[in-house]
Amino acid sequence: MLTGWEPHGDNHYTVTGQWPRLHSFFTAVNGHHDPLLIAETVRQTGLLLAHTEYDVPLTHHFLMWDLTLHTDPTHTHIGPTPATVTLHTTCTDIKHRATHLAGFRLNTTIHRDGHPTATATASFTCVSPAVYQRLRAPHTQPHQPPLTPPPPTHPHHVGRTHPDDVVLSPTPTPHHWHLRTNTHHPILFDHPLDHTPGMLLIEAARQATTALIGHPTHPTHITTHFTRYAELHLPTHIHAHPTHPHTTHANPDTSNTNTNTGSNTHSTNGNHTHTRNTGTGTGTGTGTGHTHTRITGTQNNTTIFTTTITTPPPTT
Repeated sequence: MLTGWEPHGDNHYTVTGQWPRLHSFFTAVNGHHDPLLIAETVRQTGLLLAHTEYDVPLTHHFLMWDLTLHTDPTHTHIGPTPATVTLHTTCTDIKHRATHLAGFRLNTTIHRDGHPTATATASFTCVSPAVYQRLRAPHTQPHQPPLTPPPPTHPHHVGRTHPDDVVLSPTPTPHHWHLRTNTHHPILFDHPLDHTPGMLLIEAARQATTALIGHPTHPTHITTHFTRYAELHLPTHIHAHPTHPHTTHANPDTSNTNTNTGSNTHSTNGNHTHTRNTGTGTGTGTGTGHTHTRITGTQNNTTIFTTTITTPPPTT
């Protein structure tokens, strides 16, 4: 998504990017660029600046602890050409371990054609291969292969067109799904990982929101907090419920069940340097008809992430 960057001193940077008119996974939502495409742009910005401006070695691992995104749909429409965007970015809460960057917070305002289009914050930590191996070794044994993805919910119910892009599997309980983690997905797993990536969990939250409110969604606000690694060999449960009164739709897939369960009780806290309150998050798009949804992901009855999503009413 990114095309260049320029430092301005005092940890301020201008990053440029381009959003394609068509993307195989971050598909258009009612003629607008996918907000998760914007979130991915922010994530990539953090990695770019860490490597280029703070000398984080390419071999180091990144852990994203939270991401908050506000979008203005007025300026996210898909035009006749790819959208050129500028991210005015500041890095704060910078921490070092010895001579290497250990963590930072990214704060950015995204402009398109001179118009403020989105704002975002995200926090990251960076760890060496040796530290990462010590963190992950108890949870990545050879005898713990990834779970086979359970059957997908119907793509239409979660705002998707292809089953391979569905990350939720139905259960008999309304507004409760099993996570589908396909480690061969070319976008969500564009390189090998020993855990479920954060962007897949945010996509699960968006799909759960779509199923809950009953129509494709263009979130205007997303807040996500990650508290633990989502292990590939353990079942992940996704729960969604409205945080403000509005009409909900019954889970259209409760006639199909999946009984995939696990009994492994490893606690997989990925937070090796500090703890972070998961919080609840609040939406900002509080106009008439906006909905607010809270999504929680759990493994072994332990929360691994929480997301709150605000969406506008459906277009007519």
